[in-house]
Amino acid sequence: MHLEQPWLIADIGGTNARFALYRPASGFASPQVLPTSEHATLQAAAAHYLQQLGLTEPAVRPRYAAFGIANPITGDWVQMTNHSWQFSISELQSALGLGKLLMLNDFSALALALPHLQAAELQQVGGGVPVPHEAMALIGPGTGLGVSGLLPDGHGGWLALAGEGGHVTLAPFDAVERAVVDYVQARHPHVSAERLLCGGGAGQDMGLPLLHEAVCAVQAIPQQARTAAEITRLGVVGEDAACRLTVDLFCAMLGTMAANLVLSLGARGGCFIGGGIVPRLGSYFAQSPFRRRFEEKGRCSAYLQQVPTYVIHAEYPAFTGAAAALAQWLQTHRQT
Repeated sequence: MHLEQPWLIADIGGTNARFALYRPASGFASPQVLPTSEHATLQAAAAHYLQQLGLTEPAVRPRYAAFGIANPITGDWVQMTNHSWQFSISELQSALGLGKLLMLNDFSALALALPHLQAAELQQVGGGVPVPHEAMALIGPGTGLGVSGLLPDGHGGWLALAGEGGHVTLAPFDAVERAVVDYVQARHPHVSAERLLCGGGAGQDMGLPLLHEAVCAVQAIPQQARTAAEITRLGVVGEDAACRLTVDLFCAMLGTMAANLVLSLGARGGCFIGGGIVPRLGSYFAQSPFRRRFEEKGRCSAYLQQVPTYVIHAEYPAFTGAAAALAQWLQTHRQT
């Protein structure tokens, strides 16, 4: 029955792979963050994690696992969008000696965690009150831009959306944003939301560094190459005008995207912001143009004023959602 063996839970992003063990009776244990650049494959990273804990022998290694990954899951073969890892789910399951490897989109996993988040793990930005049992929206800039939603299933539970909303076409709000998009479009004919609303990484021409470059070009500011970390740090404290303009524009455009998502889903249960970038902006984010832009929707402004927006500050929220998904799978398939 494998009751004594923990489940292996993972949250796989373009920059880091996070692992933990989970037992339904006692919760999570032994969380660890492994840089994806230090491991040639996901199998190697997972095996390294288990080896460190002495869980490689069949009698003690996990029998079941759930991995949330920053990628669409459309079949057995997975090729990461923002990293070089690629693999067969069934072959990975076999290589790790698992009876079941449940692979799901990382933001679907995070969406499933939303009903379980505690008040101390959330920072509300702006006004609004959540309507119980209504849809919830989820968006999060990290290495890429994750988008999901949580819908009531009509039986007291929830259904997480597995989409690729970060790749929708970015819609500029005003003349400055149109100029920025025009600048980027000269190199990238399709300017997706993720092209600018993320941290970027893995040597890709995207995210905050590209947005900073475009802002400097549009505002006729001398170019100085900056990393995403430098842009956010200098922008938040106001030490660099171009970085501050970039961070302000980033937050405003994120507000547009978040509002679009809420209107599309009818997410009166609230809009939640995950990912690695916004939580690091600290108290600045509440004063940024995000919430003002979120509410600037013409005839639907009053609607959006009633929808609360939250920044997720939980350390490993996607673990909770992945474990919930695996528990549901095991219950459905009558396994423990």
